[in-house]
Amino acid sequence: MKHIIIALFLFAGFSAKAQHDGSDQIKSANWSVIGKVEFQLKDDNSMLAIFTPEIKKLANKPFELEGYIVPIKSGMKQTKFMLSTLPINQCYFCGQNGIPAMILVELAAPIKFSYNPVTIKGILKLNTGNTLDNPAIALTEGKSI
Repeated sequence: MKHIIIALFLFAGFSAKAQHDGSDQIKSANWSVIGKVEFQLKDDNSMLAIFTPEIKKLANKPFELEGYIVPIKSGMKQTKFMLSTLPINQCYFCGQNGIPAMILVELAAPIKFSYNPVTIKGILKLNTGNTLDNPAIALTEGKSI
């Protein structure tokens, strides 16, 4: 499971190159900012995110995103999950190619899993360390709105 999560984090900022159903993909100015983050492989055990000045200005401030829940753990109620621009049924690990942009979400109170988009507001956090250990981008102290 850890390897799947690490792989998700590796490609969190890359745009998907798969044959996804484009009508389901969520696009917004905030997702565009996230999509500009690049990654640099340092060695076999280290990868760093290269953050744009645009996203650095938004760090540690309230940030809002609409997206689809991609659970990290099983269960109908989720407090920690990935938020994606595409629904889970278009996820690479569910049979399609490519990984959509994703970020980690940590909520103060659980929400029920849904296949429909959710809107989350939280504090945008950037990880300047190894993204193989922790995601490059997270929304902490989040709440569903």
